[in-house]
Amino acid sequence: MDFESLRRLQKDSERVDALYQIMKEDSRLNHSKAARVEFITTTTYIEKYLKEGDRILDLGAGAGEYSLYFARKGYEVTAVELASANIEAFQKKITGEDKIELIHGNALDLSCFAEDSFDVVLLFGPLYHLSKEEDRQKCITEAKRVLKPTGTIFFAFILNDMVILTELYYRQDFFLENSYDHETFKVEDFPFVFFTVDQTREMLQAAGIQILKEIASDGVSELLEDKINAMDEESYKQYVRYHLYCCEKPEMLGRSNHLLTIGKK
Repeated sequence: MDFESLRRLQKDSERVDALYQIMKEDSRLNHSKAARVEFITTTTYIEKYLKEGDRILDLGAGAGEYSLYFARKGYEVTAVELASANIEAFQKKITGEDKIELIHGNALDLSCFAEDSFDVVLLFGPLYHLSKEEDRQKCITEAKRVLKPTGTIFFAFILNDMVILTELYYRQDFFLENSYDHETFKVEDFPFVFFTVDQTREMLQAAGIQILKEIASDGVSELLEDKINAMDEESYKQYVRYHLYCCEKPEMLGRSNHLLTIGKK
């Protein structure tokens, strides 16, 4: 399977399964210091809301980076993942001591879970891939249904306006290409689906989500990856502190590849 073959697939579910045969989600969050910033930021914020005994639902769990992290901190984790390659990579990491239920399933259908079942829901990967607004609303509604009234839900989005700059980082002629609308600067939704910050707010508000916080989860780390990866440990520690200092500032939100939004129902 290559990207041109992937483009011809009509169903989002088929495209997701095929995409992760090509891309290695298993190493995305941990292959370098720069890549690790997103994980550090996300776990830092999730831990602000966790309580002892909380049940966590990780939707679109990928190869298990977040699920395993929280399970090994003593939380009961249920993980749902669609892509077969990610399921296989995830299963290889699970030990007998990990309190994880791993389900090969689709975040659009959570009928196996009762209402108000989880204290924390992580909805990260699915919103990168759902091309239809009705499917995105269905996904958010299902996640909201299984969240306890006092629970917290975390969303991740890929931001259109920063993707343009990171694409330019890799391809000097990006602005001459036709992979974006030259009038509106909307990037083509392939192989991921991209949003502006305002679009993420509209999407969540339409689903009845109360937005608590918005965080630029990786900021400009990909643009600076060579410099960040070359840092010694003390410099890197200070860079992460700087990033956490400014990642909630409104002026920083759109200058990040990924946006983390925290909400309640």
